[in-house]
Amino acid sequence: MITTHRWLSILEGCLLVALGIHLLTESNLLISGTAGLGLILQQVTGLSFGLLFFLLNIPFYLLALRCMGRVFTLRTFISVSLLSLLSELMRRWLDFTVTEPILAAVLGGLLIGFGLIILLRHQASLGGLTILASYLEKRFDIHAGRTTLLCDGLVVLFGLLVFEPAQVLYSLLAFLSLSSVLGRYHRPPRWAQVVQSS
Repeated sequence: MITTHRWLSILEGCLLVALGIHLLTESNLLISGTAGLGLILQQVTGLSFGLLFFLLNIPFYLLALRCMGRVFTLRTFISVSLLSLLSELMRRWLDFTVTEPILAAVLGGLLIGFGLIILLRHQASLGGLTILASYLEKRFDIHAGRTTLLCDGLVVLFGLLVFEPAQVLYSLLAFLSLSSVLGRYHRPPRWAQVVQSS
């Protein structure tokens, strides 16, 4: 029963994140982290976000094994695969746009943030830069927040090479909405204990 509840929750979390990313993609906006890199590369390569996100995460699984354990890595791999699949399905079957970029940015960031909260509370993640930040903190005592901030800054800089400055500015609202949700609803002490015990 607990396992079924957990996997249903992981599916729900991935659905929220996929919907948020689809909304941002359709509005030509960015989000932070590995997903942001995927959205940038989508513009450059013409490949779909789902495929790019799946490929970008492959190198991080080794770090996850070393830092987070096998159970977490397996759940993360399944979550990333689910998100990639759902993103592909939404790209093909879901056609909608929000004409106001401010609303699209805020709504997209909120959806992604709540989806991530669900995943974190069920001992999973969407990998990528989150794993890198956790690894650097554990191995070299570099605060995960600093790594995340640096990576997000690089996403913004790379975004400026591909997107219009106004789009990047609107995208910062998505960054802030996502961070606001994580800051208010994420419970680090419990999460740290769960990771150590898995």
